[in-house]
Amino acid sequence: MSAHQYDEGHTVAGWTGFGIATVGTAVLGLGVCTVSGVVMAGGLAITAVGALVTWALHLAGWGKPPGRRPREQWGMRVRDTSARQGHAGCVGCRMAGRGGSRTPVVEPRAGAPAEPVAVESVG
Repeated sequence: MSAHQYDEGHTVAGWTGFGIATVGTAVLGLGVCTVSGVVMAGGLAITAVGALVTWALHLAGWGKPPGRRPREQWGMRVRDTSARQGHAGCVGCRMAGRGGSRTPVVEPRAGAPAEPVAVESVG
């Protein structure tokens, strides 16, 4: 039995972004303590770079799609092969112009009309 029973999202993209963002916030805190605008701006820039690196790694397949993954994909070194097409419901994939549209495609049920039916409102 493993130490945890849930997919906690440990990925190369997540940990790399966390590390860079931690350094950025530490530099930002140093800038606040020393009252240095230049150091604070540097900390903000490092934090922004962390977000961009995380996004790039996610798009390269080193992140994870939203939601739970199958157990065999829980390992940190498992690359996500579906990242090229984009993940449904993923804001990062949508921002990159990959798949994941906001409105789900609804398949008509058997016996349902193929075209939408206009409904008039009363009142």
